[in-house]
Amino acid sequence: MPRGRSGPARHNPGMTNLHKGQTGLGRLVRATGYSLDGLRTAYLTEGAFRQETWAALALLPASVWLGSGDWVRTGMLAGSVLLVLIVELLNSSLEAVVDRVSLDPHALSKRAKDLGSAAVFLSVLSCAGLWCAAAWSRFHG
Repeated sequence: MPRGRSGPARHNPGMTNLHKGQTGLGRLVRATGYSLDGLRTAYLTEGAFRQETWAALALLPASVWLGSGDWVRTGMLAGSVLLVLIVELLNSSLEAVVDRVSLDPHALSKRAKDLGSAAVFLSVLSCAGLWCAAAWSRFHG
């Protein structure tokens, strides 16, 4: 164990992850790097995430226009787009873990992947419904 180490690893000698329990700016910098690595990996390896990213690049600026100066509406529109990306990332990570365990067909693997896909589907439906309602309100309200 490194000298001067604090946090959970010091109290749990079985823990092997030296990054657990770290605090401060260094931890924040490393966490940001890991997050950017995750976004880069998702964009390069996941076609659905790539498509949703391009849609987000169009929809996020459009949320300011469609929000008509109402920052709550703008935030909800933008948040619904970001939620789709977040759920897609979680679904992709779930699929990666299932595939890491085994590529063999299994009912539980199918269930996990189908549930993740359903979560993405519901987030897209929710986003689309909110955007349609906002557009209706803007043009017919």
